[in-house]
Amino acid sequence: MAYETIIVEIEDHIALMKLNRPEAMNALSETLLSELAQALTEAQKNDKVRCIVITGSDKAFAAGADIKMMSEKSFADVFAGDLFTPETEQIMRVRKPIIAAVSGYALGGGCELAMMCDFIICSDTAKFGQPEINLGVVAGIGGTQRLTRLVGKSKAMDMNLTGRFMEAEEAERSGLVSRVVPAKKLMEEAMSAAEKIAEKSMITTMVVKEAVNRSYETTLREGLLFERRVFHSLFATDDQKEGMNAFLEKRSAQFRDR
Repeated sequence: MAYETIIVEIEDHIALMKLNRPEAMNALSETLLSELAQALTEAQKNDKVRCIVITGSDKAFAAGADIKMMSEKSFADVFAGDLFTPETEQIMRVRKPIIAAVSGYALGGGCELAMMCDFIICSDTAKFGQPEINLGVVAGIGGTQRLTRLVGKSKAMDMNLTGRFMEAEEAERSGLVSRVVPAKKLMEEAMSAAEKIAEKSMITTMVVKEAVNRSYETTLREGLLFERRVFHSLFATDDQKEGMNAFLEKRSAQFRDR
């Protein structure tokens, strides 16, 4: 399928999705978010795809939501239209692992999109921020909620109240990103991680994603019970037998997603 604002490439079980609005530093327009949500839904349905990578350009992952698009809207417009909700909920329904490969600016909606992914690998040039306060609004796609869960109240308050940017080293130290690599090696590192994930049992990777996400949405006791039950349930799969037998036989496992 052809898209206007993103480029999708599928190779070796990995779907690479590049945000492609260079004239607007990949600002998140309604069209871009809609196309990205559609592409992710298609990747979820595609049995060939086992992992997804979302990236932007060297200069900007995404420099925010499209201010030109939003500036003339009224409360009635955004409330009745539920601005950004259908697309972001569609993105969050994707069960396959999603890696954000971030270089340059990931601000406002760009930072929020990266946080919707399962983990972030960034270049040493990356800058994260929630500067919506400078526009007289508040973050609307998770910048006060996901960010607080990832980096804690103090840093989330600091970023949302002052609008300051967090550079790559601080982002890794704070737990916002999983690793920082030189800009020239960003895609190599992200694709290598995706390849490792693609080798695993798809049943198990989806269970891992669901279990880790559950930790943010429930108590520790309930989360541990959920984790234990899905751990138990995987003993009903052929992949569990294959994985453990391969370990004992000192060979690589050949998972079949069943």
